[in-house]
Amino acid sequence: MSYLRRRNQTGAGVRTPRQRAGDAAEAQACARLEAAGCRILGRNVRFREGEIDIVADDGGTLVFVEVRMRRSDGFGGAVGSVDAFKRRRLVRAAQHFLLQHYGTGSRLPPCRFDVVTADGDGIREWIRDAFAAD
Repeated sequence: MSYLRRRNQTGAGVRTPRQRAGDAAEAQACARLEAAGCRILGRNVRFREGEIDIVADDGGTLVFVEVRMRRSDGFGGAVGSVDAFKRRRLVRAAQHFLLQHYGTGSRLPPCRFDVVTADGDGIREWIRDAFAAD
């Protein structure tokens, strides 16, 4: 069962080369997660507060994944681009996801935030438990 509202990729607007590269990085990240035994629950899950690139189940742990693509390591590279502002937006979006799918009365699964970095050559790194929801 998928929790997802997928991005319309059937011609509802022209995707820029940068957007297409980001889409490809997300697809590669999904393949890497699945190869490691994760089950993809959703992609590009959007809320007013932000977007979660990938939501996955990793053996009973709900994983919120941010995929970051950068051509170079300048300015901190892909990992450095997940700053405090971005982390807050991801945490708020994850809270909305949990509220929407689990409600207020049910027991929440364990959760974590991962970051997958990519460059022009593909996936570089999968950082499990990259940050905590403070």
